[in-house]
Amino acid sequence: MGNADFCEESVEASLFADDHILPISSDELQRVKTPDLPAHLARLCETKLLTPAEEVETFRRMNYLRFKANELRSELNPSDSVESKKVHLANCWTVRRIEALMSAADWYRDRLVKSNMRLVISIVKKFVNAHNGFDDLLSDGIIALMRAVDKFDVGLGFRFSTYATQVVRRNSYRRVMEKQKERQRTTLSVHDAGVDISDEHRAPGMSEARWEALRGRLATMLDRLDRREKLIIRARFSLGGHRNVQTLQKLADRLGVSKERIRQLEKRALDKLKDMADLSPIPEIEV
Repeated sequence: MGNADFCEESVEASLFADDHILPISSDELQRVKTPDLPAHLARLCETKLLTPAEEVETFRRMNYLRFKANELRSELNPSDSVESKKVHLANCWTVRRIEALMSAADWYRDRLVKSNMRLVISIVKKFVNAHNGFDDLLSDGIIALMRAVDKFDVGLGFRFSTYATQVVRRNSYRRVMEKQKERQRTTLSVHDAGVDISDEHRAPGMSEARWEALRGRLATMLDRLDRREKLIIRARFSLGGHRNVQTLQKLADRLGVSKERIRQLEKRALDKLKDMADLSPIPEIEV
């Protein structure tokens, strides 16, 4: 059923005559159990799956309500003149009607999203690894599912789950690849990866033993930072392979983020180093 079909006078009566797709009751929710999922995920999957007929009907109702809302938008009078109070009142009524139609359409949209949450969870779980957390992937997957609901053409005749699976899977794969590219940008060069701190940083009169203890302690602390933090600290304090202090802007360009983000990461890294130093001070060594 396309937009042209929505223009027929009888379509509204036929679409909403059998109003069997209603908000599910609390009793029904109790019957939709998901024992294999944690409680917070199980709550996302409480809505039962729609049958093929219910799915088609839900999409048609959502699309019809949106069509009617757009139709009313075209009737709004954009004039700001106050010559006709009737025009103003008519616009107010039309806006309220549009809002009511869109609210109803959103209910059907949410019904479609909620009934496919288990599908999203099953897909994104396959992309979870050390660098891509489940919660982030799930959030992106839900957004992708919502876009899929908006773009799905129910008139093509196949199940929404077939289309949604491809959309969510592509979205998850794209996110994983973007994170991989980000890691590659921030991966330190072989020279940067070392923790060598040249003797030029050594204070005059400091003993060799004291210097080695300080250098070893700093190297250990730096290794506990993440890759970006480690790179920023070395570049900002000319450690390792960095012979010159790099500006915030230069680091921002290198890592593909804003200068303010570099400033935040630098502060976070320095706070971590300070906490580590406070928790595990260097033993007293003769200077």
